[in-house]
Amino acid sequence: MKYLPLLWVNLTRHKTRLVFTLLSVVFAFLLFGMLMAIREAFTLGANYAGANRLLTMSAVSLTVSLPISYGERIAHVKGVERVNPQAWVGGYYQDPRNPIFAMAVRSQDFFAMYPEYSIPAAQQRTWLADKRGVIVGAAIANAYGWKIGQQIPLRSNIWRDAQGNNTWNVIVDGIYTSSQRGGDNQLFMHYQYLDDARAFANNTVSWFVLQIANPADAGQVAQAVDALFANSPYETRTSTEKAFVSNFAAQFGDIGTIVTTVVAVVLFTMLLVTVNTMAQSVRERTAELAILKAVGFGNLRIAALVLAESLLLTVIGGLIGLALSYAVIGAIPGALLQFLPGLYLPAQGAGLGVLLMLLLGVLAALLPVSRAVRLQVVMALRSTG
Repeated sequence: MKYLPLLWVNLTRHKTRLVFTLLSVVFAFLLFGMLMAIREAFTLGANYAGANRLLTMSAVSLTVSLPISYGERIAHVKGVERVNPQAWVGGYYQDPRNPIFAMAVRSQDFFAMYPEYSIPAAQQRTWLADKRGVIVGAAIANAYGWKIGQQIPLRSNIWRDAQGNNTWNVIVDGIYTSSQRGGDNQLFMHYQYLDDARAFANNTVSWFVLQIANPADAGQVAQAVDALFANSPYETRTSTEKAFVSNFAAQFGDIGTIVTTVVAVVLFTMLLVTVNTMAQSVRERTAELAILKAVGFGNLRIAALVLAESLLLTVIGGLIGLALSYAVIGAIPGALLQFLPGLYLPAQGAGLGVLLMLLLGVLAALLPVSRAVRLQVVMALRSTG
């Protein structure tokens, strides 16, 4: 601690240069934090997908529906415990720019298949008894201010009723929470309500969710299910829920590669800036370093001082940048967060950020430390005298 004042004086010797260098570090780690949060948002569903759940959809496309009768045949496959038919609603609230992740599901065994969702027993009973009822995640309810018993004009860009209306007046019977971060951003309505009223594609579903007894048998069960419908008009493709979510996210591009590339470019640029700053600082203090050596400071202590100065710069700027990324994410309106419910900087991301601060501080100090250690006292004092 006794060297801290010396380090601070050296850092603030040229305040303008310090400010701009510090800002570059802050911006780099602000961007790092935001990109890590975006990556987490796109991979959250895959990370939290149920290990004992499979998803059976059309082998042609996700947009091709399957006959609901397939569910009974799938239920008899060895290893399958439950089958839940589900239909994508394509819903939005008030404005098409406010889409809702709405699905029509079979309600009777829904919570048995999704133990990560919890809802008060009274609300669950109300939903089961109310054909027009829906349950909504706490994130959506908070974003739009929905309350229990409120009627919601849920519009669909896919389904219309026999009269040509695309508005489905549903009632909020329950608000569920999820034990998994970002899992409370959906709306679930009764499949039978949708199917009885829609004008076309009756008795079809978008996919089936399968609950299996042993996750280790997922591949075998998937093959058995798809074999049932091979060479039929509606062939199927069954995969784990994690694989399905990952493939769905991949439609937006390889987020992991994009994020890694951007972060690498930004941090490399920041490294060059910091190296330049430290190199200039060491050159300007040639005489001071020579005097320190003359009074007994060894090469190891000189190297430690330069390294500590570089680390202090990257750690201070990095921590400020990560703190700002937390603040920026926290300031995003709830209505927007429902589209990326997992938008947050995870602990492992913050930990990686700290490691990068230390690594970049060390790398930025290598060249200045080398020059400081090789400094000859007599030659340095003579050149500056």
